[in-house]
Amino acid sequence: QVNLVESGGALVQPGGSLRLSCAASGFTFSIADMGWYRQAPGKQRELVATITSGGTTNYVDSVKGRFTIFRENAKNTVHLQMNSLKPEDTAVYICNAEYKVWRTWTYWGQGTQVTVSS
Repeated sequence: QVNLVESGGALVQPGGSLRLSCAASGFTFSIADMGWYRQAPGKQRELVATITSGGTTNYVDSVKGRFTIFRENAKNTVHLQMNSLKPEDTAVYICNAEYKVWRTWTYWGQGTQVTVSS
């Protein structure tokens, strides 16, 4: 059974930091491309950051310099370190995996809430 479980979401003040984690199981994590999406109420789901199996990262412009995606293959976990948080970062953050063997398998977590407010 494939599973992605996010953790680390919280209420944080503007300028604060959070680290989100996504624990993966049910597939070979080390060869999967991983990503973080976010979705705020009334807005479309937005791709925030990706990291390939080889470690190449990409970020949406609005988080560049503030967020870092990294993975720990030995723990089947991908993280999103979020610094200098802004109210507009408030959203449900969702973990994504793309596992390419025979075909592309796409998996989604259920999300973790991040609220940035004073």
